[in-house]
Order: sequence, then C-alpha cells, then structure tokens
Amino acid sequence: MPKTKKVKDDKAATTADGSSPVKPVTPARRSKPAKQSKKARQALAADEKGLDFARAWVEFPDPADDEQVFRCDLTWLTSRWNCIFGSGCQGIQAGRADDGCCTLGAHFSDEDDEKRVAEHVARLTPEIWQHHDEGTANGWVSEDEDGERQTRPFQGSCIFQNRPGFAGGQGCSLHILALQEGREPLETKPDVCWQLPVRRTYDWIDRPDDTRVLQVSIGEYDRRGWGPGGHDLHWWCTSATSAHGAGDPVYVSYRPELIELMGKAGYDRLVELCEERLASQLPLLAPHPADPGV
Repeated sequence: MPKTKKVKDDKAATTADGSSPVKPVTPARRSKPAKQSKKARQALAADEKGLDFARAWVEFPDPADDEQVFRCDLTWLTSRWNCIFGSGCQGIQAGRADDGCCTLGAHFSDEDDEKRVAEHVARLTPEIWQHHDEGTANGWVSEDEDGERQTRPFQGSCIFQNRPGFAGGQGCSLHILALQEGREPLETKPDVCWQLPVRRTYDWIDRPDDTRVLQVSIGEYDRRGWGPGGHDLHWWCTSATSAHGAGDPVYVSYRPELIELMGKAGYDRLVELCEERLASQLPLLAPHPADPGV
C-alpha cells in the first residue's frame, strides 16, 4: 500500500467546497436515460431512503497531528452498507445497471493521480482488460467540456470497465489487476473510484481563543455529494436498503480506504469509537435508515 500522506498535506486535491474530488454531475454529462415502466420507477423509489435523517457524529483530535481534528459520521461508518456491483446494483443511469457508478468515467484528482494510474495501466493485458486494443491504440484519457482530464468513456461507460461475459471478469480491469497482484484496489484505481462512497471534506475552524484547527470530516457520499445533478441519478447505493445488510460495518469493510484517508492512528481511534457505539446495551442512537431492521 502506498505511504499515507498527512491528511492536511492532501488538501490541495479537493474541490472548491473542500470535498474529495468527484466531478459534479450535470445533465450535459449524462446521455439520454432509457425509458422505464412506472412499476420499475416505484420500486427504485421505495428502495432508497431520504437524505435527511438523524446522524451521530463524533469529533476527536488526530493522534498524529495536533493541528487536525476528525469529525466522523458514526451513523454511516457503523452501517451495514456494502457494494453490490454485479449483484443487484441498479447503476446511476437507467438501462445501464451493469455499469454501476462507472458510466461517467473517473476524473483525476491531480497530475499525480493520473501518473500513478498510468503506471498500473501499463501492466494491463488483453486477458484482463476487455478494451486493451482500443485503449492502447486510441488512448484511455479524455477531457470533458471543461478541459478536465478523466478516464475515457467508451461505448457508454469507462474504458476500463469490462462488460458482462468478458472472460477476464466483469467490472473494473484496474480492480481486477490489483486483486491478481495481491494489492489493495486503491493502489491501482483513480482516487475518486476507491474513495466512493466515503466522503472526506475539510473546514478550517477558528476557535474563540484565536487558535485554528483543520477539521477533517469523514462521512457518507450521498446524492448531494455529486452536486445538483446527483438528484437526477437513476439510483444511488448509499441510501438504498438493497445495499445494506453486509456482515461487516463500513468502518471494517473499508479499513484500507479509511487508513489511506485518515492515517493509521486516526483510523485506530475511529475503530475504538465505532466499537463503543455498537457495544452499547441501549438502542442504537441514530441508526442508518437503510440498514436491516431499522
């Protein structure tokens, strides 16, 4: 796993609102959605819970940096969400469930992100990358209408996405490469891909005693995280009951990603607080409404 930078050193790779880099969704960036039956639309609407509900947040100092504090959404991090790509995922665009959240391609957070991914792309072979010939001949990077670089969309979704039926395996070829080489997928994939659906944001807090601290929030990447266009996504997993029910809570299943986002010392403290929350004999305060039994 790559060496984890100090969280505040990584702040340059954030959007204007201080969040981790995910390109906002706008109607211009989406192709015309497929038509759906009224029954199908109603089923999707029933699957997702609303965005506004009680959340349990906890704030604690970063053990590795006395100029930082973490603010973590325990409602999300102790929820039973898990990625259901290929096993019930409805996709963010109607009629393209097999794409999952890969329909739009992935915007790079910065030049280092693109350079890192390029080093791994060089090891992809036709056996594990369905569009190897196309990507090699015509490139795997494109620019959007704002001139920002991203993985190239090809035939309706990210060029690195293997379609169902491909012998090398369905899904992200960079993810498959990581698993074959015994790596964490966060090493080979663009930042935005491995961070979702965890959202990291930053705020400078001015305290009454004229001191200043960087508050790093770790929470759920819900529809609002995509920008105004996020409300038009066909379906989004974090609020969907069909994506909640995993054996392990998010803070356990996303251990490698959270360590990369918070550092090991910060993550270890988060684990203690999550375990205290789940060990309580009282009814769980502010559980995630999409979790089973809620």
